[in-house]
Amino acid sequence: MTEDISTIIAAGEELMRKAISHLESELTKIRAGKANPQMFDSVIVDYYGSPMPINQVANISVMDARTLSIQPWEKNMLQPIERAIINSNLGVTPQNDGVLIRIFMPPLTEERRRELVKRCQGEGEQCKIAVRNIRRDAIENIKKQQKNGLSEDAAKDAEAEVQQLTDRYTAVVEKHLAAKEKEIMAV
Repeated sequence: MTEDISTIIAAGEELMRKAISHLESELTKIRAGKANPQMFDSVIVDYYGSPMPINQVANISVMDARTLSIQPWEKNMLQPIERAIINSNLGVTPQNDGVLIRIFMPPLTEERRRELVKRCQGEGEQCKIAVRNIRRDAIENIKKQQKNGLSEDAAKDAEAEVQQLTDRYTAVVEKHLAAKEKEIMAV
């Protein structure tokens, strides 16, 4: 196999790995009834006119299995943080006591669990689409190489290798989804 083909395959595999790591980070944001500070990674707070991630303006800690506390580094940031959490649509209600914000994780109902599973499957489908798009781009690049003089057999072998990568990473997505669904549906 030529150096160009191995570069195409390596680049495709790297992009697939990045798609999987993105899926993992998105799945950690979907709560499964346990208090998890990472669920606030996507919450953006208005910090004196600049949008900032919540973890850059406050300390987020786990008090117990169902309670998180958010302690801002500046007292006047309590209101903007509280507003940002409410607007983030995470399904939690912050309780402000003037010093810190407590967030109690309500127990999940069966209906809510099913919603979360659907959301996880949606994230998984987005990841699978990304993996398939990476496969398509890699195969297009291999076909360009074939037009530039690569033998047909080498092109077919390279396409088969790209397909094997796609199958392997699709199976990884399925494994992540099954684990997260099991975590969510556990009572």
